[in-house]
Amino acid sequence: MPKRLLPTMTALQCFEAAARHMSFTRAAEELFLTQSAVSKQVAQLEDMLQHLLFHRVRRRLQLTPAGELYLAEVNKILTQVDISSRYILSYGGETEVLRVATQPTFGARWLISNLKGFSKHHPNIHLDIRSELEPFDLVQAKADVAFFYGQGSWPGATCIELFGEEVVPVCSPDVLQGRALRGATELAEFVLLQCTSRPEAWHEWFEEQGIDTEHSYHGPRFDTFYMCIRAARAGCGIALVPRFLVEDELDDAKLVIPWVHHKPSEGSHYLAYAEQSIDIPKVRSFVDWILDKAHSRQGHASS
Repeated sequence: MPKRLLPTMTALQCFEAAARHMSFTRAAEELFLTQSAVSKQVAQLEDMLQHLLFHRVRRRLQLTPAGELYLAEVNKILTQVDISSRYILSYGGETEVLRVATQPTFGARWLISNLKGFSKHHPNIHLDIRSELEPFDLVQAKADVAFFYGQGSWPGATCIELFGEEVVPVCSPDVLQGRALRGATELAEFVLLQCTSRPEAWHEWFEEQGIDTEHSYHGPRFDTFYMCIRAARAGCGIALVPRFLVEDELDDAKLVIPWVHHKPSEGSHYLAYAEQSIDIPKVRSFVDWILDKAHSRQGHASS
C-alpha cells in the first residue's frame, strides 16, 4: 500500500489561518504560536506537497494557484472535523445515535410530524435524520433505519410495509379561475407539473381513465414532490401527488382537486433495517414507534 500523505492538523490549521489573514504573524496570534512556528509548518506542508502555497512578496503573502486549490480542500477537512467533534461533544455517554434516511418529502410531510414525543419517551436516543434522493447503502451501516417507496425489496434488509397511497391532481384555486372541469381530458390543457421520481405518473393517471393525450409527459420537472407541491401552490400548474402529502393544503383550501379520480399507486411506503440489527435496542424502539404511528394512521383513514 503506498504511503499516505497525511499532514498534521497543526500544519493544516496554520495554512488555513495564514491564507485567511494573508499573514503569518496574525495567524500565529490566532493560534497562540510564534510567527516562526507557523512559517515552519507551512514550509513543511509545501515540501510534502511539492508545491508552493504562497508567494512571499515584500513581507506580504499571496496564494499561488496551487494554494487556492488546496485551501478549498483544507476548508472542507477542517469544517468536517469541527462538525464531527461538536457532534460527539453534544451527547452524553449514555446517548445513542440512530441514523435515519428518508426521502425528502416523506420526511418533511409525514415522518417529522410522527416523531413528536419520541425524544421524551426515549431520551437516550438521538435521531440523526438525513434526506436521501439517490440510492444508499443500508447494509453497510450508512443508515440504521431507512424509509423508501417501492415494492418492499431491499437486499440484506428487513422491509416492513407502512401504508399505500393514492395520487390526486392538485392545483391552486387561482389556476382554475372559477372554471368547473367537465372531464379529466381538460386537465391536459393546463401545465402538468412532473416529478422526476414518478415519470409515468400523469400518463398512467390519464390511461386508467381511457384517455390518450400527448401532453402527459410535458411540463416542468421537479426532483421532489415537495417542489411539485410548492409549484402547484404558486400557481405554476397542476401536480399529481400522493394525497397524504397534501392533506393540510387541501384542508386549508390552499390547494384543490380539479378533477376527482383517486388512483392507487402500485408501490407502498416501507421502513427498512439491516436484517441483523432488529435486536439492537435503539432500532427496536424506533421501529415499534413508527409502526404504532403507521397503524394509527391506517385506523384513522378507515374510520
